[in-house]
Amino acid sequence: MIGKIVNILKSILPEFLYNGLKVIYKGLKPILKSLHTFYFIIKLIKVQANHKKALEIVRKKGKIKVIFLLIQESVWKYEGVYGLMRQHERFEPIVVVCPYISYGTKVMITTMNQAYNAFKAKGYDVIKSFNEITGEWIDVKKELKPDLLFFTNPYFLTSKNYTILNFKKCLTFYVPYGFMITNRPKMQYNQLLHNLVYMIFHETTFQQIQAQKYSQNKGKNSVVTGYPGLDLFFEKNIKDSSNDIWKTKNKSMKKIIWAPHHTIEKDNGLFNYSNFLHYYSFFLDIADKYKDNLIISFKPHPILKAKLYKHPEWGVERTNNYYNEWKKRANCRLHEGDYVELFISSDAMIHDSGSFLVEYICTNKPSLYMVRHQSVLTGFSDLGNEIIDCHYKSFSQKDVRKFIEDVINGDDFLKMKREILISKYLKPPFGKSASENIMDVLINLISE
Repeated sequence: MIGKIVNILKSILPEFLYNGLKVIYKGLKPILKSLHTFYFIIKLIKVQANHKKALEIVRKKGKIKVIFLLIQESVWKYEGVYGLMRQHERFEPIVVVCPYISYGTKVMITTMNQAYNAFKAKGYDVIKSFNEITGEWIDVKKELKPDLLFFTNPYFLTSKNYTILNFKKCLTFYVPYGFMITNRPKMQYNQLLHNLVYMIFHETTFQQIQAQKYSQNKGKNSVVTGYPGLDLFFEKNIKDSSNDIWKTKNKSMKKIIWAPHHTIEKDNGLFNYSNFLHYYSFFLDIADKYKDNLIISFKPHPILKAKLYKHPEWGVERTNNYYNEWKKRANCRLHEGDYVELFISSDAMIHDSGSFLVEYICTNKPSLYMVRHQSVLTGFSDLGNEIIDCHYKSFSQKDVRKFIEDVINGDDFLKMKREILISKYLKPPFGKSASENIMDVLINLISE
């Protein structure tokens, strides 16, 4: 915003006047920064006072209404927490599917319906934020009156009515939408939600220390519980539904996931991971070449399709045709939405996603990280670098082919290294699941 104002002033003012204003602004900058900090402290004190009042009210209630604000199905990390709440006599959990407004009305409606239908099929108590009968958006605060409210994303990807700005007097909570391992501290620990939410349930002490260092509130709302998005990968008795997902009874076929990220922008920015535009035809060729040995499941990032729709060389028709190609071949699959069972039933993964670096490795199966450009490997935190070291890496099509052939042949020399990493960092503390740890915190909170 300031940059735009500067450019406007530069274009309309005489040079001497513009330079004079620059000198004045430079002198005022420390004062403006101090005023901004002071204003934030006042806001934070007010929000914390609101939280204290809200907690007193909640503790007196018998039944506690809990609202989960969901934007995209794929970022849902509360499976275990929701299930435990349904079993507890004091909690009444409801999922509200909110509009994803970043890519237009069509994508918003499709994304909302996809999430709603998936959660309805699982037996969740779920509602859409859009009332199709009245044609109006639901006012969660007035109509549902939440006692506890959980966010699934810190970004302003939805209407203001479903962001932290509208719930300053409610007890609000947040689990990061992904296990944070990139070196983007301000983005991951110092957004408005990170500072104003009542409590954040962090993955490990590493992330808590980062929050204490980079958040304006010094991470005072941070609690280490482990990451609930990993709980299902650590369950011992998981039903094998591989035949349902992969649609095959041939156990000799290796099942590999290809999961491209959405960052297809042209420049090789530090956090532009995606190799999709260079490999989209390559993987179909691979599927044809190894049709007797391999099934490939195309698991694109949920935002990738929306970006391809707007891409000058792709568009809606080409994108839809490409996605449909993954439905036509006998040994190809298209998988969108929830992916836990897909991961568990697979043999290996090829991807360039940030969050999958952690999530898939918990299966202790071989994973290939596709490196779009060398600088990508400099964008991770210290913990992230340890996780990267437990992955195979590719810099070319030749590297990808070698990984696939190794998977087919059962070669996996990083298995032991992954086991050590999982035990050291990824399993939740206190001998419980992360979801159980979160529930313990909530129960103690409302019972004190």
